[in-house]
Amino acid sequence: MKILGIDPGVATTGFGLIEAERGRNRLLQYGTINTPAGQPLSARLLQISNDMDQLLEAFCPDEVAVEELFFSTNISTGISVAHGRGVILLSVEKRGIPIFEYTPVQVKQSVAGYGKATKKQVMLMTQRLLKLREVPRPDDAADALAIAICHGRAATSLLNTERSYNPDTYSTK
Repeated sequence: MKILGIDPGVATTGFGLIEAERGRNRLLQYGTINTPAGQPLSARLLQISNDMDQLLEAFCPDEVAVEELFFSTNISTGISVAHGRGVILLSVEKRGIPIFEYTPVQVKQSVAGYGKATKKQVMLMTQRLLKLREVPRPDDAADALAIAICHGRAATSLLNTERSYNPDTYSTK
């Protein structure tokens, strides 16, 4: 299953594409969508939409995992990120691709095994889980890969009965 992980933003949106199968993850591609500072928000959102459309067409993911928003102290930044996230969700929904959303704590728990793991710990585990020589850069792309890994673990888990149940191979008795 090809999973596109998205770390939403307005200035920088991270993306990471992995192939997940039976608990194994393989890196396919990662990077960022960047919008120029100083442009009106509407122009930046249009660019994110157009770039997302291109990514979805080029990658043909089976599912998309997006990080849920977390507001800490700067609500203004959170609101602009929410605009970008909305555009991303709309782009994916228009194509009929299933969308899954994860909180930062869920991503940390899934990737690093601890819901309060540091950003560095998550990035190092992402590197290890994908068997990469270096930590993926920039941080937004690494975060997107962690989100994809989180979904890959949830989606390919034997506990996910909707995906794993096959009456020819499993018994409910």
